[in-house]
Amino acid sequence: MKKRCIDLIVRDKEPLKLSTGDTVRTACQSMWERRVGAVLVVDEQDKLVGIFTGRDAVRILAEAHDGPGTKLAVAMTPDPDTIAPEATSIDALRAMSDGGYRHLPVVDNGKVVGIVSRGDFKGVEYDRLSDETSLWERIC
Repeated sequence: MKKRCIDLIVRDKEPLKLSTGDTVRTACQSMWERRVGAVLVVDEQDKLVGIFTGRDAVRILAEAHDGPGTKLAVAMTPDPDTIAPEATSIDALRAMSDGGYRHLPVVDNGKVVGIVSRGDFKGVEYDRLSDETSLWERIC
């Protein structure tokens, strides 16, 4: 199977972006409307400063913050790992697997160009990652 590049996956998708001043309520409503699992949090220059996911929403509620009124600046995961658009699908799956997360922002020269999630990948790509992992486990 030919390796798919990330830019092909995000090419025609507009990522959901909000600012640090937006609230958890706004983020959750936007995520529900768009049927996505993550919001990219950007600053005034559209530079990625964080990511907000369903896991962050649960954490905020569990920590007894102001819940829905909490600003994304407090609720987000700051400085998330990112991937370049020329990386391959296997690179993205490996990064998500190693980092224990389901969403990975795609950034090109400091500019947000998209986001990939585990659902963007095909079974063949998961099989290939599994084969790689098995090989490394046998070597080490």
